[in-house]
Amino acid sequence: MSGANSSSLTPGFFILNGVPGLEAIHVWISLPFCFMYIIAVLGNCGLIYLISHEKALHQPMYYFLALLSFTDVTLCTTTVPNMLCLFWFNLKEIDFNACLAQMFFVHMLTVMESGVLMLMALDRYVAICYPLRYATILTNPVITKAGLATFLRSVMLIIPFTFLTKRLPYCRGNLISHTYCDHMSVAKVSCGNFKVNAIYGLFTALLIGVFDMTCIAVSYSMILRAVVSLSSADAHHKAFSTCTSHMCAIVIAYVPALFTIFTHRFGEKSIPHHVHVIIANPYLMFPPTLNPIVYGVKTKKIQEGVIKLIFNGKVDILVMSYK
Repeated sequence: MSGANSSSLTPGFFILNGVPGLEAIHVWISLPFCFMYIIAVLGNCGLIYLISHEKALHQPMYYFLALLSFTDVTLCTTTVPNMLCLFWFNLKEIDFNACLAQMFFVHMLTVMESGVLMLMALDRYVAICYPLRYATILTNPVITKAGLATFLRSVMLIIPFTFLTKRLPYCRGNLISHTYCDHMSVAKVSCGNFKVNAIYGLFTALLIGVFDMTCIAVSYSMILRAVVSLSSADAHHKAFSTCTSHMCAIVIAYVPALFTIFTHRFGEKSIPHHVHVIIANPYLMFPPTLNPIVYGVKTKKIQEGVIKLIFNGKVDILVMSYK
């Protein structure tokens, strides 16, 4: 096997095949991904900058949003530049250890995103159900500990993926029919028994999905009950408007993720492989691309912060030119 170590059956590198059967139109497939990546980087970095510099946004909700933006932009950066090199320059080789590292970060950041969405749901629950105690419950130390716990949970759950994949023998070849190193795509290249990988991957997906989605569902059921009890129509509208953007982010993140996870394990024979690969990429791109747009459109304070930042900048330029 090209690039393989004969004693350990560990390849020196893998070859990413891109979208199988659609190699002739790789350049055209790459254009929407490139466009989405540019929007994701500009949007999320812009949100992080705005939240860090605008004092009115120094609140728990926006700290969690900044964490979500950082997770999103890091997630798409671990895959898209490598993917574009594959599509544009036919650079298909990826070092074995680099592939494992990419696999780890993709799945760790995906779990991290789910955890941050859960924290944001809990934040909305406290803000609406306990508004007078909001500032005393969600203090900066509590926010820091919650973010750190979410990060550590993600790392501890995904580290076994790396060891389970690295232990497998790769005697069938080193060709991965994907655009990036996904856990099951790499495991299926092995000639060994990867049933443990499949079971642990499904267990992790269900554990994270069920736990986080249950917390989100309970939070929003309590929020709904609290909102219904409010007498003022204006209070109803304000409470719903603060949650709309977050509910959109949840749908954007979970629907493509769950579809990809279950089709990878149960729909492989009924769904063509190139369809699965094409869908697996937007699953990583949609949340980073759409979240800044959703929060920018739906959150009044962010809109005000952007306007203030733009007009302050123009005022500064006018003052400097006048001087």
